[in-house]
Amino acid sequence: MNFKQTFRTAHPIIGVVHLLPLPTSPRWGGSLKAVIDRAEQESLALASGGVNGIMVENFFDAPFTKGQVDPAVVSVMTLVIKKIMSLVNIPVGVNVLRNDARSAMAIAAATGAQFIRVNVLTGVMATDQGLIEGCAYELLRYRRELGCDVKILADVLVKHARPLGTPNLTTAVCDTIERGLADAIILSGWSTGSPPSIEDLELATAAAKGTPVLIGSGADWENISKLITAADGAIVSSSLKRQGKIEQSIDPIRVSQFVEAMRLSKQSQIADSELLPSSPDRILH
Repeated sequence: MNFKQTFRTAHPIIGVVHLLPLPTSPRWGGSLKAVIDRAEQESLALASGGVNGIMVENFFDAPFTKGQVDPAVVSVMTLVIKKIMSLVNIPVGVNVLRNDARSAMAIAAATGAQFIRVNVLTGVMATDQGLIEGCAYELLRYRRELGCDVKILADVLVKHARPLGTPNLTTAVCDTIERGLADAIILSGWSTGSPPSIEDLELATAAAKGTPVLIGSGADWENISKLITAADGAIVSSSLKRQGKIEQSIDPIRVSQFVEAMRLSKQSQIADSELLPSSPDRILH
């Protein structure tokens, strides 16, 4: 199954559920029920608002490890994702922060989740957790061992990090796709809530040569019409929360607002493309 078939659209909106602090994290509140209840509520808000997929993250577990998370985190995330999948009929994915792609793949394989996000698939990034090295070699072999078809959505020059050296964005995109075998790439701004530039999105899309490019941060109902002209879809969270504040829960009204803005933007693009003169070299997506 390819990317478009997974999300049932070539231009998916993937809403993010930020789990409350999990067991062993510094801010763990002691109530698994509270974690599950909020995750279920946010998932229903996202699905009813019209998103095409949901990604579950242990976002409030900061500070993160650069290696494998505690087994309790894997266990709880597996439980929560299974519950979410029983409530919604859209694809569900997982991101185990900061870069525990192996655990994410295991959770997806066990639950039937369709995709994972990997912050550093190739290359080396300097982060607040230290140096994080790409995990493509181990991850791709592990996916084959598990016998699953979980899609890998990989960040390129991920936010909250700096690359060692000064790699060219085009080269980084090509390496992530051709050498890391990513199923889609993600481009973000420098931090959570910060959007990538149009110029960077255009460079990434050109380098990706048909592999989907997703906006990984900073998209909101006001800027999506501009950003989506240079991308295939968006992963969105902060702007969907009440008052746009990261610590708040998902606001169903903001979800519907974003989905409608995205729909109108795509309709406008299609209308504009139909007005252009046809050319044998021009391919419409």
